[in-house]
Amino acid sequence: MAVCIFFFIILALTSSAIMASPSLDLVQSSCEDATFPKVCFHTLSVFKGPVTTPRELAQAAIKVSISRATKASDFLSELQKEANRREKGAVKDCASQIEDSVDELRKTLGELKELRRDTFKWQMSNAETWVSAALTNEDTCLDGFKEVDGQVRSDVKRKITNVAKVTSNALYLINRLDRP
Repeated sequence: MAVCIFFFIILALTSSAIMASPSLDLVQSSCEDATFPKVCFHTLSVFKGPVTTPRELAQAAIKVSISRATKASDFLSELQKEANRREKGAVKDCASQIEDSVDELRKTLGELKELRRDTFKWQMSNAETWVSAALTNEDTCLDGFKEVDGQVRSDVKRKITNVAKVTSNALYLINRLDRP
């Protein structure tokens, strides 16, 4: 009897974990031609939540991008407290750019959640525009560090490049959507 109960518990946990994980076939086939395929596969194959369609995968990619951008924004906020006078301006400008990126990515996620057949092209145009703007903000952030040397520049570049990679992959997955 105890063995049966144990077996059913294991079966229930396993099946709920499988249902909550993305389909690896979907992730693999969708990520193989992404701008950064290894990053795409790595971040989306471990995503927590149901992902069974290309639309859900694009939403997951945006959620990953929002998460990474938010963490980068938090990092930049902390860095502003420690930066010297020369670095402070670049860090402050970068933080503002990344906050804008987070806002644009959130608008994109909202749009992807509400896709409708009659406004699909308009909604997709909005999503693509907002993600492209987020990428531009990330790029602009890095431009501000051309005159800054040292560890701060290196740390910011690493964080923002990571955000830009997942954001670029999200744009790729959005561009693959062909219907609501």
